[in-house]
Order: sequence, then structure tokens, then C-alpha cells
Amino acid sequence: MSSIKNIPMQERPYEKLLMHGEKSLTNSELLSIIIKTGTKESSALEIAQKVMNLGAGKSDSLKFLQNLSVKELTNIDGIGKVKAIELKAVGEIAKRMSKPLSENEICIKTKDDIANLFMEELQNEKNEVLKIVLLNNKNIVKKILNIAVGSEENISINIKLILSEPVKMQLPRMIIVHNHPSRKSYS
Repeated sequence: MSSIKNIPMQERPYEKLLMHGEKSLTNSELLSIIIKTGTKESSALEIAQKVMNLGAGKSDSLKFLQNLSVKELTNIDGIGKVKAIELKAVGEIAKRMSKPLSENEICIKTKDDIANLFMEELQNEKNEVLKIVLLNNKNIVKKILNIAVGSEENISINIKLILSEPVKMQLPRMIIVHNHPSRKSYS
């Protein structure tokens, strides 16, 4: 039986964070704090390492978690539905935290501005997504709308949905954003 209690006090994730700060923790240690408890066979830290193994070879980042389904997570011993949902929620919080604080403060001057706005969000998206960005006369973003989500290779859109919101909000400018997950790019 493995337990966090078998790890020296200063090396346990909670204590390590308190003593040295969150930046001192490995990805597995951070995940173990979210996972909280282990099983009779595995500590929370060992379960976290099993989760990290799902992303092995993809990079040392945790972004692979955003692409895992609840089902894939629950296939790991020690991760039930609730823990899987919590991990997915943390992933979504991280994604949202990477967005600008206020979309109303964003001014689009170049195609790179729009690419930078959505690159983080859309680069790991498994399905095609169509968004519209509504702007005022000064190219200040006023609203971003998800219009449609398709499959990995195609998307069906309704032109009425695309055009109705800018008309309703009386916004003169619009940018359509669309990714291509099968090619790992966006347009």
C-alpha cells in the first residue's frame, strides 16, 4: 500500500507548496493536489503520474489534459467520475485564465492580433469551430460568439446565425474565425 505519508514531510506536495511556493512543484505534484486522495494501491501522487503518462512524449506541458475525455480519465485506477470532472474543470479554468481580462479592451489592427487572440484556445481543439468577432468602428472587440462546432473535418454553418448578431448589436465590423483540427491550423 502506497501513501503520501510514506514521503518525507518536506517532499509532500501540500507541504512543498507551502514551504517553497507552487512554482517548485512538478506537474505530477500539482495534479496530485487536485486529485487529493489515493486508493489502497496508489497515492494521489502515483495516480497523478499515471495521468501524466497519458501525455508522455507530447511535451512537458499539461495541455494534453484539455484533450482527454472524462472516459479516458476514469480509465485510470483511482480516478472516478468526480475526479475526472474536477480535472476537466481545472483545464477549462486554465484555458479561460489565458484569455485577456476584458474583451472590450482588445483592438484588432492586424491578422496577427486575431491569431494571437484565438491560437491558445483553438490549437488543441479536436473539432472544427466557427466563431465570429464583432467589432466597433475603431476595431475594438465588442463580442465573441461561438457560432458552430463541427466534426474533425467539417462544419455546417447557418449564414443567418452569422449575420443576425452584428445586425442586432448594430456593430459594423465582423471577423470570422475558423480552425482546421485535421491540419492543426486555423483560418
